[in-house]
Amino acid sequence: MTRVLVTGHAGFIGFHVAKRLLAEGHDVVGVDSVNAYYDPSLKRARLAQIESVERMRSFEFDIADQATLEEAFAAARPEVVIHLAAQAGVRYSIDHPSSYMSSNLVGTFNLLEAARAYPVRHFMLASSSSVYGMNAKVPFSERDRADEPVSLYAATKKATETLAHSYAHLYAIPTTAFRFFTVYGPWGRPDMALFKFVRAMEVGDPIDVYGEGRMIRDFTYIDDLVESIVRLSNVVPMVGAPVGAEDSLSPVAPFRTVNLGGGSPVGLLDFIEAIEAATGKKSSRNLLPMQPGDVVQTSADPTLLRTLIGNTPNTPVATGVTEFVRWWRSYRSTYVAGEDSELPH
Repeated sequence: MTRVLVTGHAGFIGFHVAKRLLAEGHDVVGVDSVNAYYDPSLKRARLAQIESVERMRSFEFDIADQATLEEAFAAARPEVVIHLAAQAGVRYSIDHPSSYMSSNLVGTFNLLEAARAYPVRHFMLASSSSVYGMNAKVPFSERDRADEPVSLYAATKKATETLAHSYAHLYAIPTTAFRFFTVYGPWGRPDMALFKFVRAMEVGDPIDVYGEGRMIRDFTYIDDLVESIVRLSNVVPMVGAPVGAEDSLSPVAPFRTVNLGGGSPVGLLDFIEAIEAATGKKSSRNLLPMQPGDVVQTSADPTLLRTLIGNTPNTPVATGVTEFVRWWRSYRSTYVAGEDSELPH
């Protein structure tokens, strides 16, 4: 049994990670601000699934609040930190940059300071495939350059990797930064394409398809992502102990980056067809140009991940989309029937 601190445990990924850890018998401390980036009722519904578990301790505050975070950290004394709290969204970052500075940079700095004061066995940091920017070489490898972000969101994620590397070097904090590739699945965020598409198609509204449908994404089902994170928690980076030529392990710090993606990219139009099959409804599509900050293609090289944790699950998109639609219909029905409840917007 391990004491694990999960930041962002009311969020899409954090909720699933906390739920899995609790199911395995670990003690989990969750920290989340439950902010209004999207309807907090969805976050509260997620929390209701896990807060009744005896081994779950839940705190509600912003990790940018250094004093409160240090108090919670000192009380919890985690052995492992899984840092998932962040201001998400590429497009949102264009109009609301200050929230990314506060949550992604200041919040991460505060966590690293707490881990320095109260040493942990493994510090795990959520990054993003967005750090690869417009990299024309695919699939993306952890050893590729990631120095040309095209969105503020990506820039903050790359900055947190760099910040964490310096702390790993200076204070011997074993750190793994994992780069997410378009995570989707039940309990997902309302600002994500799958959520938007299903909600619109269920009521016959048109969907906005950016990049005129030419975009390609390495969609990663949430259960596959969680499985990878949990297995990686036991793979602690050590200086001078690379696992092979493909390893991204730093030569000067116990720090590595790992792609969390299956390496099976899917075209956006194929993704929409999978949604049509799962819902039994045809979509009406508004084909729109690329949005600022978006990239045409993401594709993960999963070689390092497989080397570190063995064969990785790779749920087919058709299966994952079907599971989302099943959840959405159940969730929507529950919230329509409930008093004083609203659907996420």
